[in-house]
Amino acid sequence: MVNQTGNRSQLRIAVAGATGRVGRALVARLAKDPVQVVALSRNASSIATSASVQAAEADFDKPSTLLEAMQGADRLFLAHGTSDRQVANEIALIDAAVTAGVSHIVKLSAMGPPTRLHPFDWHMQIEANLAGREIGYTVLRPSSFVDTLNRAKAPVAEATWGGAAGDGLVNLIDSRDVAEVARVALLDELFLSSQRAYHLTGPACVTMPQVAEELSKLLDRPVTYQHRTRAEQRALLIASGSSEMVTDLLLGLDRIFREGVLAETTTTVSDLLGRPARSVVQWLTDNLNGFMK
Repeated sequence: MVNQTGNRSQLRIAVAGATGRVGRALVARLAKDPVQVVALSRNASSIATSASVQAAEADFDKPSTLLEAMQGADRLFLAHGTSDRQVANEIALIDAAVTAGVSHIVKLSAMGPPTRLHPFDWHMQIEANLAGREIGYTVLRPSSFVDTLNRAKAPVAEATWGGAAGDGLVNLIDSRDVAEVARVALLDELFLSSQRAYHLTGPACVTMPQVAEELSKLLDRPVTYQHRTRAEQRALLIASGSSEMVTDLLLGLDRIFREGVLAETTTTVSDLLGRPARSVVQWLTDNLNGFMK
């Protein structure tokens, strides 16, 4: 829970990844708090500003912008889109934050075992770097985002949804819940100098066929998840225009689902937020339009 001590009205929080799923939700939530938010983006003009939200340029191709963006920041939320530059870019921003005197970093990571699969191995490298710094930090390790089901919208509408996840169990978490936990970690005065990690999940595990069953109920028409081999799914992804990197990432996710690697369930979200984590059904209900024909 957020400790209410300290003068939060002077708190300046930088948000890297302000245009991503979690970052957008976090900025919107922090805008209601008595803090100053600095939303970082390669294109600062794309950020909607207000009295409590400023925009600043952070371009990894221009390293000087990183240190400039960190000046005056008390805390940093660090998220980066999945990319083969992710390790170098996040470490560069950590360097800038430490140099600028940021007191606490909240890093968005990923839950999972030691593995060579991307992006899990990239997060492991960044976490290892962060662990060697003289700075307080909180690592958020969410299970797979339920928001990944956005990719299923058009296939569900076209009755072509499927993949290589089989009947594997996975616990999906809503990115809005991750943003709210990030807010708590950023505002928490009690553990400002500590180094900790949270495993974040939704309230229960599901399989992709079970997601199809829920969609069938909500849409009032049959929805099926078509089981495919890895080779079949790869061929379909490449044919649809996915790059080799994106294809490998999606196939890796299917493998993680199929093997039940992310079937862990924690109570961390409810413990920190004082309410249950949002369910898959809640997310589907909130995002149903995209699944319709």
